[in-house]
Amino acid sequence: MTAATLEQLPWFAEHFEWFLAHKPRYASHVAHSATTGDHHRHLLSIVDPDRLRRVLEVMLDEEEFLSPHGLRALAASHREHPFTLHLDGITASVDYEPGESTTAIFGGNSNWRGPVWFPVNYLLIESLHRFGEYLGDDFTVECPTRSGTLMSLHQVADDLTRRLVSIFLDDKDGRRPVFGDAERFQSDPLLHNLVPFHEYFHGDTAKGLGASHQTGWTGLVADLVARRCADGVPCIDASADQAAPAAAATRPSTSSGAPTPSTTTTIPASS
Repeated sequence: MTAATLEQLPWFAEHFEWFLAHKPRYASHVAHSATTGDHHRHLLSIVDPDRLRRVLEVMLDEEEFLSPHGLRALAASHREHPFTLHLDGITASVDYEPGESTTAIFGGNSNWRGPVWFPVNYLLIESLHRFGEYLGDDFTVECPTRSGTLMSLHQVADDLTRRLVSIFLDDKDGRRPVFGDAERFQSDPLLHNLVPFHEYFHGDTAKGLGASHQTGWTGLVADLVARRCADGVPCIDASADQAAPAAAATRPSTSSGAPTPSTTTTIPASS
């Protein structure tokens, strides 16, 4: 938040100042301020910059949460090392399941223990941009972890956007990850450009899973594509996605003006 933002929210600003003055024990953990030149900014977050760096170290690890097509709902390391709880003679465990659920106990085929889900990824991209506005481009992290490549938080958000959009684009072999092993959709020119918005996506391959008409949240990809277009990145150019992430950091827009997608959208195959 900037001073200009607080001026537009007098009720919030009053309570914010009261909180800082009367609850220093808690404020020190969630309220942070920074001044750059003439600009004074405030950050309200339970994660301070040091903790954020530690969180991102795991989140951006390709052996943990970071997949080629977005962030997994559960770290891939739990594939070999499940979390197990022993309580009152009962043993319960959670392991990494990248595809549809292997048990009906959590609601049939829905699975939050490994796949890529758009709502969480979208919110994380938004949060990274917010942190980037506060911390600036001098705050960098390795992305992916142990790659030696340093990125600002805006660049990390852009890289996650690139990975999510790539779910629906042709790869170097002319195959769309969303179709997985559905050969008819991969090879039939009449079907290949009819792209559905699945409920969630395989944590390793990005194959579309669950309901194939989840436009409510997977349709958020339209906003991500629109932002890329606004930043000068070819909207549906797969070659741009296969190249290294752009070096220039981008800034989020509060409203993209992207159209609401239909259940099935036609996306031309990239050349």
